[in-house]
Amino acid sequence: MKIESFDLEPGRVIAGKYRVISKLGSGWEGEVYRVVETRTGIERAAKLFYPHRNIGNRTSRLYAKKLHKLRHCALLIQYHTEEVIRFRKERITVLISEYVEGDLLSDFLSRLPGKRLSYFEALHLLYALARGMEEVHRANEYHGDIHSDNVIINRRGVGFDLKLMDLFHLDAPKTENKRSDICDVIRLFYESLGGSKHYARQPRAVKQICCGLKTSLILTKFRTMTQLCKHLETMAW
Repeated sequence: MKIESFDLEPGRVIAGKYRVISKLGSGWEGEVYRVVETRTGIERAAKLFYPHRNIGNRTSRLYAKKLHKLRHCALLIQYHTEEVIRFRKERITVLISEYVEGDLLSDFLSRLPGKRLSYFEALHLLYALARGMEEVHRANEYHGDIHSDNVIINRRGVGFDLKLMDLFHLDAPKTENKRSDICDVIRLFYESLGGSKHYARQPRAVKQICCGLKTSLILTKFRTMTQLCKHLETMAW
């Protein structure tokens, strides 16, 4: 039988050293839990992979190697180690990473007045995300699955601290994947401003970035994440 849910209860100990605090989320590959090291009291994140999505440990291995390669990219969560546990007599691979406090961007936006950011705040959000992704792209990698449920956000001064989760696509780096990342960060900017409901009333500077979310126009204007960053650094608004 396929394991399609772990539903680990708080208090359960996995790998003999991590106590489950709560479930953080789930996706196509598996589930992520907030855990604490029983000996040190340090909180971590534990990603459990569904066996049928991780045949021969290929998915978890590629995921871990990619995070290790990108360990100097501040936008990404830092990988620590691999563990193996037994669940319903199946061997389950668990990747242990740093635990990052904060809100999912989707939850953060849902609590705001009008469920959206101001123009000025949204520009700060976009710039923080684009600068972080610029580091990833310079390492000849990409994310491949940027959306509001994959971004952890904290307010810091006039800007935001961000972390990205779940590098979904695990095949070889390709130019089109990096271009998809560019479109995704701009789409996130668009959504953080209230989406189509408020787009017509946005200032010209916003529309020059969003390009009506038309992929061809976005990629003609911003061929790389670096070009997007430079535009934000020099734009008149």
